[in-house]
Amino acid sequence: MKRHACQPRPDWREKVESVGLTYHSHEAGPYWDESAAYELTAAEVDELELAANTLHFLCIEAAEAVIKNNWWARIGIPEVAVPSILKSWERDDFSLYGRFDLAYDGSKPPKMLEYNADTPTALVEAAVVQWYWLQELQPQADQFNSIHERLIEAWKRWRGRTIHFSGVKEFAEDEMTILYLRDTCEQAGVMTKSVFIDDIGWHQRQNYFVDLEEERIELAFKLYPWEWLWREEFGVHLAKEAVQFIEPAWKFPLNTKGLLPILWELFPGHPNLLPAYESPEPLGRSYVRKPKMSREGCNVTWVEDGVALEDNGGNYGAEGFIYQATAVVPEFDGNHPVFGVWVVDHEAAGLGIREDTRRITGNLSRFVPHYFT
Repeated sequence: MKRHACQPRPDWREKVESVGLTYHSHEAGPYWDESAAYELTAAEVDELELAANTLHFLCIEAAEAVIKNNWWARIGIPEVAVPSILKSWERDDFSLYGRFDLAYDGSKPPKMLEYNADTPTALVEAAVVQWYWLQELQPQADQFNSIHERLIEAWKRWRGRTIHFSGVKEFAEDEMTILYLRDTCEQAGVMTKSVFIDDIGWHQRQNYFVDLEEERIELAFKLYPWEWLWREEFGVHLAKEAVQFIEPAWKFPLNTKGLLPILWELFPGHPNLLPAYESPEPLGRSYVRKPKMSREGCNVTWVEDGVALEDNGGNYGAEGFIYQATAVVPEFDGNHPVFGVWVVDHEAAGLGIREDTRRITGNLSRFVPHYFT
């Protein structure tokens, strides 16, 4: 594995915007960063792919253990959500995608940092933008990236149906992801409609969810976490199973970091797992503290020898925290990459790399393209 310094294209902003990446810069600098690129080997790509495939099914086994043992409190899931999770699990509801964040240095096995199983972002840049970058600047190389084709294939099972796509109003990054996923859905021959989360209503007489035109919502993709969905005004109706959501309710347990100690408990010593516990004592004075529910590294604290070296602020942690062993995060010229392996329809489909000068990946961490030879 190598990190190469690169010369950004003079018109890179226009080029990434032309393929759907509107959130490419922020007040601190570029988010899409083509001043560098990671070169991997085919063997390293194979190892990342195998790790994600393995971890996906380990997480499903861990979720099954949660269900059998009623470990809902351990993973921070409210009791009100449990009936819907159980029904969704029994139906084996359709799951479109997820993203594993892995620590990997090219020599030791990839280690799972977390599974973004419910509302992962950074999809457009992984599936499309870095592919066009590759075709222009590294046409002789390959890329771990079949995300786009796999998404279209997964959507095809819903031909003849209408899927509502929903997210939060005026949130640029989420809007970009929703528009892209909606486009892949339409390329698969599925009809789509748009409705913001705030505009979803409940039809009292008919007992089903509706959009602003009072059209029934039967299938809905939501870029909105399950833990937030239950707090919405219409949350009291979620248990009535009036709509099938994508991602489904059974993915909720896989998305909480409360699953990490359970994974280590069930599969101790697994080469793709880091030791994780519900208290810091087994890890001594060095560990990473993570909220059971959080996004973009918020409220994650890196502790070494009893001292908090890094702490991403935020408003998460009400459900409690877990404690994970520190990972060997490689450093390239002061940058620490995290390898995000995408899973589409239960199979690893591609890679997106985000890096930061900090060891905790946050909202402003940069997306850097990759290729392999």
